[in-house]
Amino acid sequence: MPSNKSKKKADKAHSDVCPCGSEKQFKNCCAPYLDGSALASTAEALMRSRYTAYTLNDDAYLRATWDERTCPDECIAHDDPTKWLGLEVKQHQQDGDAATVEFVARYKINGRAHKLHEVSRFVRYEGKWFYVNGSIS
Repeated sequence: MPSNKSKKKADKAHSDVCPCGSEKQFKNCCAPYLDGSALASTAEALMRSRYTAYTLNDDAYLRATWDERTCPDECIAHDDPTKWLGLEVKQHQQDGDAATVEFVARYKINGRAHKLHEVSRFVRYEGKWFYVNGSIS
């Protein structure tokens, strides 16, 4: 019998719209990044896929896409009452193998609305993008 996390991922694979806000179908958007069949070509694509991973509590993907120099030891995703509501990318800037992505993520915890406004830093090593850290506004 599949775990709740596996079931949630399977359910998401059959839904039409990707949680990342791209308005594309999940299977044509973040799914190939999450299942490892493709690499994000830009820092923005990686950031969107990481947001989707948070909506799915996919700790393994979040850890695999976090720069090992700054990745925390503790669990990144949690099976908590967070309900992710949406993502808005404000700005994406790339300079060679470094990039920043400014975004606002909206969510609820126990019915109370919150937003996370962050400017995230990314680096590219050998063609693969990684999240480094972020500044929260």
